[in-house]
Amino acid sequence: MAAHRKPRQRSTGGGTARTAATIALAGAATATGFDGTGHAEPQLTPGQVKAKVDKLYQEAEVATEKYNGAKEKAEAAGQRLKGLQDQAARKEERLNTAREALGAVASAQYRGGGLDPALQLALSDDPDRYLENAEFVERAGNRQQSAVAGVRKQLRELEQLRGAAHIELTSLKSRQTELKRHKRTITGKLGTARQLLSRLTAEERARLDGSPRASRAPGARDTLAAPGSAASQTPNSRAAAAVSYAYQKLGSPYVWGATGPNAFDCSGLVQAAYRSAGVSLPRTTYSQIDAGRRVSRSELRPGDLVFFYAGISHVGIYVGNGQMIHAPNPSAPVRVAPLDEMPYAGATRVV
Repeated sequence: MAAHRKPRQRSTGGGTARTAATIALAGAATATGFDGTGHAEPQLTPGQVKAKVDKLYQEAEVATEKYNGAKEKAEAAGQRLKGLQDQAARKEERLNTAREALGAVASAQYRGGGLDPALQLALSDDPDRYLENAEFVERAGNRQQSAVAGVRKQLRELEQLRGAAHIELTSLKSRQTELKRHKRTITGKLGTARQLLSRLTAEERARLDGSPRASRAPGARDTLAAPGSAASQTPNSRAAAAVSYAYQKLGSPYVWGATGPNAFDCSGLVQAAYRSAGVSLPRTTYSQIDAGRRVSRSELRPGDLVFFYAGISHVGIYVGNGQMIHAPNPSAPVRVAPLDEMPYAGATRVV
């Protein structure tokens, strides 16, 4: 029987298993390299970093203006709500006073027993006096009916005020939710921009930031605002005051949502500059462009507001010679820059 057995062959299973495992591990490593955290992102050139950062800043600024608009509406809703609540509190106080007066009358009637007027006349020691009193009581009854009607009216008005306050509260909560959403967008995009910039050396970042910066060194403002360059060309004294304010804020940091006096975003700087000149402007770029008379680029004079990007998401104050003062982004302070630094969208003259 043993002679008929097949020769025993050497098993290759262990080697095959080891080979398969090696291939699988290699494949997993390759997959991790392409899809997982183990794969290093391709090295970006400084120019590519700048392009990405500029796009993130522009998107963050769009969200910032939406945030500013939502904040403005939330503050307005809050003020209306407070006004309605104050009105309701005063009306409720008057209503309680009227109710107390009616309660006192009702108690007096109850204690009087409510005798039939004819019987009271028959039992009276002084019929003439009684008749006079009866006439007074009738008049008092009419006044009481009027008081009841007044209370009912006040109740209706109070309920209307409470309903209006509820609507304003709902609006306020909606705006607050919107604010949180825009804030998340802004902080996310600015955080990504910071991460990208952190890959560059200080020298590379300095080379990328090629726009001229205005310092707070003595004489810098005098040089930029030399007579004849800006203030003397403004249409009127209020525009001149706004331009002067902008020059005084050169070097101030950009902070989204800020309106001064020490930090600004783009529309916040414009609003603060004209506020210093006694002119009230809306908070956002979307509203500021409609706050005055539109002017063409060839008509620009110092003090005019200049807007950028198709979505009107950035604004500066024109100071003459093709230059503006604006709050650019978190990587640059308030400074003088050429209009051609960004896609020009239009201009308006507010005074």
